[in-house]
Amino acid sequence: MNPSANPRLLDLLAASHALGTMHGAARRRFEALAREQPEVRAAALVWQARLAGISELQPAIAPDPAVWVRIQNLVDAEQRRQHPAPGRRGWLRSLALWRSVAAAGVFAAVLAAGEYISLQMGLSFAAFFDPSSGGQTMVVGRLLNMLAMLLFLAVDGHLLMLAALADSFQALPISDAPLASQGWLALALQGSHIFTSGLMLALPLVTALLTLNLAMGILNRASPQFSIFAVGFPLTLLAGIALMALQVPHLLQMLEPRFTAGLEAMAGVVQALRP
Repeated sequence: MNPSANPRLLDLLAASHALGTMHGAARRRFEALAREQPEVRAAALVWQARLAGISELQPAIAPDPAVWVRIQNLVDAEQRRQHPAPGRRGWLRSLALWRSVAAAGVFAAVLAAGEYISLQMGLSFAAFFDPSSGGQTMVVGRLLNMLAMLLFLAVDGHLLMLAALADSFQALPISDAPLASQGWLALALQGSHIFTSGLMLALPLVTALLTLNLAMGILNRASPQFSIFAVGFPLTLLAGIALMALQVPHLLQMLEPRFTAGLEAMAGVVQALRP
C-alpha cells in the first residue's frame, strides 16, 4: 500500500500517528514509510506541528504511580535476564523441580511395584522406552502407573496439588536467599520411601508368586519327569494376571493414603527448604 497515492488516506494516517491512536505494527509500518518517503514524513510533521501548540496550552499531568512501578518492573526483569544471580542459576536450585520430585514419589513407588511384580511374573523382558521417565519401563509398571494417575485425578488430587503449590509461595516466598540444606535431606529421606512403598504395594503378588514358584520347585524334585520350564512360565504368567485382576479393585484403598502422604511430603520439603 502506498499512502502517497491517496492524499486523504495519508492525512488520516498522519493525524492518527500524531494523536497517538495508531499502535503496534501499524505505527511501525507508518514510521518506516516516513523514513523512506518524503511525502509521508512531511504529512507527519505537519500534524505534529498542529498539535504541538495545543499540547503547550495543556497543564502538566503527573502519570499514575502504577506506570512508574510497571516501568521499574520491566527494567528490573530485563536486568535479571541479562545478569542472572549466580546463587539461583541451574536446575538444581529450581524449587518447582523439587516440589515435583516430592509429589512424584507416589508414582515412582507404583513403578517400582510394577518392576517387582514383573520380575516374579517372568515379564522382565517386556519393557519399552518411557519418555516420561527417560528409560526402559516394564509393561506392568506402566499399567499400574496409568491406573494410579487415573485414580489421582478421580480423587481430585490434582486440585490438592495446585492448592499445595499456591500455599508454598506463602511458606517459602520468592527471594534471593539460598535454600536451606535441611530441605535436601528431607527430600532424600522421602526418596527412600519409594522402595518401601513399592515393596508394600507389590508384596501380596510377590508372596503369592513366590509360593507358586516354591511349589513348582518341590514338584520338580518329587517328579523329575515334570518339565518345569515348559509349564512354569505360562502358569506363573496366568497366576500373576489373575492376582492383578483381584488386586486392581482395591488399588484405590492402597494408594489414597499414599497420595495424602505424598502431598504432606511436598509441604514438608517446602518447609524444610526455608532459609
